[in-house]
Amino acid sequence: MTNKNIFKPFMGLALIGFLLVGCQEDFLDVVPTDRVSDASILSDSTLFEAYVINRYLGVRLTNKEGDAYQPGFGRGFEYAMWSSLTDESIYNNDDNTWFIQQGQLSPQNTGIAGAFWGRSYRSIRECNYALANIGELEMSQSGKDLLIAELKFIRAFRYFDLIKNYGDVVFMGDNVAQLGDDFSDPSFYERIPKEEAIAYASQQLDEAAAVLPQTNSGAWLEGRATRGAALALKSRLLLYAASPLYNDGGSDTQKWQEAAQAAQAVMDLGQYSLYQSGYGELFLTPQSNSEIIFARYYNINARHTALEIANGPNGYDGWGGNVPLQNLIDDYEMMDGTPFSWDNEEQASAPYENRDPRFYESILFNGAPYRDREVETFLPNGRDSQGGPSNWNTSKTGYYLRKFIDEDLPIQNPWEVAGTQNWIYFRYAEILLNYAEAQNEAAGPDASVYDAINAIRSRSGVEMPPLPTGLSQDEMRERIHHERRIELAFEEHRYYDVRRWMTADEVENTPAYGIEIVKAENGSLTYSRKVSLSGKKFETQNYWLPIPRSEILASNNQLEQNPGY
Repeated sequence: MTNKNIFKPFMGLALIGFLLVGCQEDFLDVVPTDRVSDASILSDSTLFEAYVINRYLGVRLTNKEGDAYQPGFGRGFEYAMWSSLTDESIYNNDDNTWFIQQGQLSPQNTGIAGAFWGRSYRSIRECNYALANIGELEMSQSGKDLLIAELKFIRAFRYFDLIKNYGDVVFMGDNVAQLGDDFSDPSFYERIPKEEAIAYASQQLDEAAAVLPQTNSGAWLEGRATRGAALALKSRLLLYAASPLYNDGGSDTQKWQEAAQAAQAVMDLGQYSLYQSGYGELFLTPQSNSEIIFARYYNINARHTALEIANGPNGYDGWGGNVPLQNLIDDYEMMDGTPFSWDNEEQASAPYENRDPRFYESILFNGAPYRDREVETFLPNGRDSQGGPSNWNTSKTGYYLRKFIDEDLPIQNPWEVAGTQNWIYFRYAEILLNYAEAQNEAAGPDASVYDAINAIRSRSGVEMPPLPTGLSQDEMRERIHHERRIELAFEEHRYYDVRRWMTADEVENTPAYGIEIVKAENGSLTYSRKVSLSGKKFETQNYWLPIPRSEILASNNQLEQNPGY
C-alpha cells in the first residue's frame, strides 16, 4: 500500500465541489475556499457532516475515470463501463479494456481495474479518521449516532469493493495510520481471510441498519444511506459469501439460508416495490422511485460522463462506446418465454422480432427506432455501419447501448446538460433475485422462489410468461442465473456473478461475438455471426484481480499477491 493511497493526511478536503447532491447550497456557503483544515472540521458540525457526506466519493486513480465528478463505489458511469470486461459488451475504443478481456491482466498492467485497492483503503482511512474524532464534535448524541452509522455503512461498502475484487484483504480495524508510523511492521500488510472480512462487514451493516433512518427526508437527502441501503448491501454481501467461489467450489446450506434471510429482511421493510412505468424508464427518473434502494444521484450541477455521445451510434455522431455482444443478445428469450435459436429458421430470418421487451429497452440494433430514424448497422452504406460517417466509431459488434440512454439529452454538444442519469447501486429487483437464488440453494424451488422471479418477469412493460412449474433445483438455478443476466445487464453484476458461480472459465472463454448484416438490392437481410474481439481468454487467476505492483513494492514486498500473478 502506497503512502499516497492510505495514510496521507486528508484533513484538508475538497468539500465544496464534490458533495453528493450538487444543489446543497447550505454547504456551498460555509467556507469560501475549497480546502479546510482538520481543526475547522472538528470544530464545526456542519463541516464535519459535509466531510462524512463526501466519503461517498473517492479519489480518481486511473485514466478517464471521474470524467466530471469523483468516482463512487464500484465503477458506475464511466467511458468504459465494467460491463466491457464481461460477455455483455466490449469498449469500442479499447481504453485499457481489451487486454483484460484477452487474459493479459497483470500487477504491472491493471487498466481500468487498477483503482479499487488504493481508493478503498484511502476511503477506509478517511472513515476511521472521522470515527476516531467524532467524540470531540459539538453535536447532539443522536446526530453523532447517525453519522457513525453512516460511516460504518460507507466503510463496509469499501470493504465489500475489496472483498469482491481481491478476496482476502488487509484489515485496518479502526486504525488511523499517520505519517511517522512504522510501516515496516509486517502486521500492517497481513491479509485476513475473506470469511473474516465478510463477518466484519456484515456486523458493521447490522449496526448501521439499526440506527440509519428508514427513508430519505429533510436533511437526510437522497443519496445518503438508509436502513434499506445497509440491509441491501448485506444481502449482496451474504449472497456472495454463500457462492461457490467463496466456499472452495462447494455449497454451504447455512450460508445460503443466511443470504435468503438477509434478502427477506429488505423485503420485510415493505417500502420498496418493482417500478411499473416501464423497464427503460426505471433508469431515467430524475429522482428516486419505488424500486430504488440506494443510488448515486446526479443533476445539472453534478454530472457524469455524457452517455449519449459516449455510447451513441456513429451515424448520430456518437463514439460507439460500450457495444453489446452477440453473446448477450442471443440470451434474450422470445416473448413466449422460449429460447432464441439461430437454428430456428423463422427466428433467424428476423432475429430482433418478438423478443423479451427488456431487449428493446437495453439494446440498439439494426432497425431499432432511435431519435428521428431507425438504426442502420447493415452493409453496404448503413448510416451506423462502416459505410456511415465517422466510421472509426462504428460498433465492432453491430450493436449499441440503449439502456441508461436518455433521448431527451443531446448527442452533439452535450457537455453542459448531459450526464444526469442516476447510477443505481441497489434496486428491489436485485433483492428479489438475491432471495430467489439463496432460497433455491437452501431449500429448493419452493413457491416463494417462483413468486420472486415471476414478479420481475410480469412487471408492467415486461410481461414475460411465468416460469414453468415443476422445475428441479438445478433447472431453477439455471433460470435464476439467466434472469440475473437479462434483468441486471450492464449494471455491474455479470462480472461478479460468473466469478462467484465459478462459471467464468466457460463463459469468459467463449469468443466475443458480434453480428454482420448484409442488405441485398431487394432489401433482404443476411445475418452472419463474427468475432468482434479476438483472443478472448480467462484463466484461473482471473477469478480475482491482482493487487497493483506499486502497492506490493511500497510494502517492501511484504504484501502478499493473489495467486497466479
